[in-house]
Amino acid sequence: MSAPETAVHDSRPHSRPHPQARAIRLGPRSVAALALVSATGVAGFAWPLFAGPGSQVSAHAQDAPWLFAGLLVLLVAVVAATISESGLGPKAVAMLGVLAATGAALRPIGAGTAGIEPMFFLMVLSGRVLGPGFGFVLGSVTMFASALLTGGVGPWMPFQMLAMGWFTMGAGLLPGADRLRGRGELLMLAGYGFLAAFAYGTAMNLAGWPFMDALASNVAFDPHSAVPANLARFLAYCLATSLGWDLGRAVVTVLLTLTVGGTLLKALRRATRRAAFESPVTFDPR
Repeated sequence: MSAPETAVHDSRPHSRPHPQARAIRLGPRSVAALALVSATGVAGFAWPLFAGPGSQVSAHAQDAPWLFAGLLVLLVAVVAATISESGLGPKAVAMLGVLAATGAALRPIGAGTAGIEPMFFLMVLSGRVLGPGFGFVLGSVTMFASALLTGGVGPWMPFQMLAMGWFTMGAGLLPGADRLRGRGELLMLAGYGFLAAFAYGTAMNLAGWPFMDALASNVAFDPHSAVPANLARFLAYCLATSLGWDLGRAVVTVLLTLTVGGTLLKALRRATRRAAFESPVTFDPR
């Protein structure tokens, strides 16, 4: 007679992904500031494609990029301060400093070589782990630090800061931050990095395009031409000047994400758990 069968229950706890820590929790003021600076940034980047030959902006085509550059640097500073006020504690500041310094150091590695820019891969993974608020501040600060390091300070720098802020923030807005892990997450981040690398290059082309002298090239911005004609000029400008560079940046970002991205994601998540950003720093009284 066989012994009665007994149900065996697995007493081991099931491993479930824990909610991912965020270095900064975006509040209503931070979201409003981000929306304001983003709207102004879109106008600063894309005004040549919407300004007809009779518009007041086209009448000041030589001054507009400088005005937008000055305005953007102030707005980026304001939004960074607003986000920081909403919860950028000492632990997050330390993490920000380490990642920004690493990104600034990585940028010169590929200087002068078509598209070899490993800092973009670091920005994607950092934004994914630490969230959109931290990502925007990190992208802006990293680009500012790298400009100082490489001597790349000019009217294009505020546009670079804003574009990199968007680039890193976008990674923090991707779905599945608390659940998606493994190969699927790496493929999603690689796809985002590929597309965002082209978007960054296109945005920076828009920022620099109006500075070209229309008499010097038939692909330069011409304030006296209609919008469709300028759009055709801009597409030709992108194909002629930056397609190879943007493709190289996108491919390098994808390769680094797929090869070493998993290891770096684990390291960043382990660091955020140990930092316990959501736990306030307290000091024992003497």
